[in-house]
Amino acid sequence: MRELSLHILDIATNSVEAEATRVILFIKESEKENLFQIIVRDNGRGMSPELLKKVIDPFTTSRTTRKVGMGLPLMKLAAEQAGGSLKINSELGKGTQLCVTLQKNNLNRAPLGDIGDTVVNLIIGALDVHFCYLHQTDIGCFRFDSFWIFAEMANQNLNIYEMVEPAKKYINTGLTNIKSVG
Repeated sequence: MRELSLHILDIATNSVEAEATRVILFIKESEKENLFQIIVRDNGRGMSPELLKKVIDPFTTSRTTRKVGMGLPLMKLAAEQAGGSLKINSELGKGTQLCVTLQKNNLNRAPLGDIGDTVVNLIIGALDVHFCYLHQTDIGCFRFDSFWIFAEMANQNLNIYEMVEPAKKYINTGLTNIKSVG
C-alpha cells in the first residue's frame, strides 16, 4: 500500500470485523524524536495466544472468504522498511492493540495519505462503532470523535452523508493547525 492511511483502514476494518464497539486511533509524529507512530486499539474479540503468534503470517486469517490475510504482513514490511517495527498485544474477550513505529525522516516511510477520508469512511462503514482519532505532533494535539458527528446530525437534522465533507474538512483543518505533514 502506498499510504499509511490505507494500512490504517485495513487494520481498523479488522477491528470492526472482530466486533469492536470502540476503536481508538492514535498517531504521533515527532521531528524531535524522529518518530512516526500509529496505534490502533479496540475492544473486539481479541486473539488467542496461538493466533497472536502466527497472525503476521500471510496464510493465517480468521476470514472464511479467503485463505490469505495480507494486511498485517504488509504493515509489518512497511514498518521495517522505514526503520521501525510492528507489535501486537491481544487478549481474548478484551481486544487488541497494534503499535507501528517508524522513523519519521526515513526515505522509505510511506506518506500518511488522506487520513480524514479514512476516518470518515470507517465511521460510515460501521455506524454502530465509536471511533476516536487522536493525532499528536511537536506543535500540539488534535482529537476527533465520531460521537461529535452524531450529535451534530441530531442538532441540525442531517443524515450521515451530509456530514462527510464537513467532517473531512474539520479533520484536515485540525491537522493543519498542529502542522501534521504525514
